[in-house]
Amino acid sequence: MRHKTNLRILTALFMPLLLQLGFTFTAHADSIRNDSIRYLAETRATFSAGANTPFWLVSNLQGLGSPEKNNGFVRAAVFRDIDRSKRFSWGAAVDLVASWRSTAPFSIHQLYGEVKYRSLGAMLGSKEIWSSFNNPRLSSGNLLFSGNALPVPQLRVGIFDYADFWGTKGWFAVKGYISYGMFTDGRWQKSWAADTPKSKRAENVLFHSKGLWLRGGNPSKFPLVGEVGIEMATQFGGKAYKNGESLSLGSSLKHWVRAFFPTSTTLDTFLGETTSIDGNMVGEYTIALSWIPNADWKIRAYFEHYFEDQSQMTFEYGWKDGLWGIEARLPKNPFVTTFVYEFLYSKDQTGAVLHNSSDKVPEQVSGRDNYYNHSIYPGWQHWGMGIGNPLAISPLYNRSHLLTFMNTRIVAHHFGIAGKPHPEVDYRLLLSFSRNWGTYQYPSPEILGNFNAMLEATWKPSKLKGWYFSGAIAGDSGKLLGKSFGGMISIGKTGFFKL
Repeated sequence: MRHKTNLRILTALFMPLLLQLGFTFTAHADSIRNDSIRYLAETRATFSAGANTPFWLVSNLQGLGSPEKNNGFVRAAVFRDIDRSKRFSWGAAVDLVASWRSTAPFSIHQLYGEVKYRSLGAMLGSKEIWSSFNNPRLSSGNLLFSGNALPVPQLRVGIFDYADFWGTKGWFAVKGYISYGMFTDGRWQKSWAADTPKSKRAENVLFHSKGLWLRGGNPSKFPLVGEVGIEMATQFGGKAYKNGESLSLGSSLKHWVRAFFPTSTTLDTFLGETTSIDGNMVGEYTIALSWIPNADWKIRAYFEHYFEDQSQMTFEYGWKDGLWGIEARLPKNPFVTTFVYEFLYSKDQTGAVLHNSSDKVPEQVSGRDNYYNHSIYPGWQHWGMGIGNPLAISPLYNRSHLLTFMNTRIVAHHFGIAGKPHPEVDYRLLLSFSRNWGTYQYPSPEILGNFNAMLEATWKPSKLKGWYFSGAIAGDSGKLLGKSFGGMISIGKTGFFKL
């Protein structure tokens, strides 16, 4: 009961902090002027030979990438961006995508409306949301929300940008949010797993997430800035299927409350087990320390600790797993502007033993966390793509059509490099090497190596305002995904319609 009490206490902190203090903060975000409608038109195609589309031509693209070879899409969107310099502002977007060799030939990728008043904001709909903790172009991906999967439609309220505590003169700031929504891939799961009755699937599954971050430091006074935070998410409700059996899961108001305050349940799963939390609860702690001596230099060290339940939410079993990273923003030069290195270790997962206490054996051993998987739901994924770090290979890669993560015990090194050798040209280079042990339930018979690389360049000609042309070459090698080599070309146009 002590661990469940810890869960309730931590989650109970979110609501009063966001609602009670929201109107007393001073907004602290980059100003974005908005007096027109922004449009985007883009086409993208990938070509590849080998086992799949190369990994970094698929991953962290908000679900627009596909492992299937020779895929692509055409995209058209209009946006009204929020003006963060104003006390009150609103925004909206419609983003349509037609694709080939992907999970859906046509999709409404983004459709949302949003509003802000002072520091408080609200968003309703489906919107691309990137983790502010990791570099979205160079990181391997946040452990909880990486931008690897299609957006989940939701109602999201909170303080989305850091806001200064009143009276602290910029030395302390806070941000956070609360959201509820619904996963949209129920029909796709049914089609994908139609010939694989052993595969878990679910439909009408609900979504909940919340986050709270604190920042200390004022770089205009002293160059050291620290950040700490916690973010949690839950899959709950809906109806689950496996082996011809179905299981209806509660979606009433009490289940929405339980998603916010994780509680125990006696619901029997398909595997004859008993769940310890009502729904699939996942989360992470984040810690970062930045050194910002001037506007040109920034060095940031950060750490993410992922947890599936109370066993890693507390320090009882020690924190061996996590993602350690360092990011350096360098003074202006024609070679390298930003450098990222990350080390991912997820091999421990609180050990190989899991035993829920019983009358015969009262001891509790909360191991075998089985990251991103769950006994009822088909894991922390949306439309087959993992929502967390993509180095845990997404279920969409499974040729068996099992909706499960087959490999989550990983030791990986990742490098991301970006540069701007010419005023009209920029590039990025992604390199990842990992060793993989499968899962405790389905261990690999041997350690599987995996190497993924991509070099991408984008040209934005000054004489063709708003146009951009991108190209990339990429490849994979190793026993985990096999050998693949390919490329990508993309042409796009952005601009504004005056109101």
